[in-house]
Amino acid sequence: MLRAPGQRLARAWPVIVLLSVDAALLATLELFYLPLRLDGVVLPDAGDAPLPLSALVAAVTTPLLVTTAERLASRRLAVVPLLVWFLTLLVLGVAGPGGDNVLLIDWRALLLFAGGALPAAIALGGSLGRTAALSART
Repeated sequence: MLRAPGQRLARAWPVIVLLSVDAALLATLELFYLPLRLDGVVLPDAGDAPLPLSALVAAVTTPLLVTTAERLASRRLAVVPLLVWFLTLLVLGVAGPGGDNVLLIDWRALLLFAGGALPAAIALGGSLGRTAALSART
């Protein structure tokens, strides 16, 4: 049985909202754990070296959010979790809780933005490429 596009879109919004909330929560946690250091307080002592584990988490989770949104909702709405993740990082990083500047001004912040946005953009581009290849075949 074929469904109208409006029915598919109506089913897609709860998925997109859930993935967007997940993206906002992940961005918040990644931003707050970005200053982790090997200083012996939380992590083992290794000469006070910075350890941006949250950039690695962002590199894994944001493409998963985008591909899940593309698979469960639609290709057009797959960009929404990435935009929510990016805007959450910017808003909380610049005007954080209590007006604090949470975003670090060093290479770790750049690594977090690049580690989250670039793999997700590549996943989005792959999705659009597959769509173009399928339409070219027909």
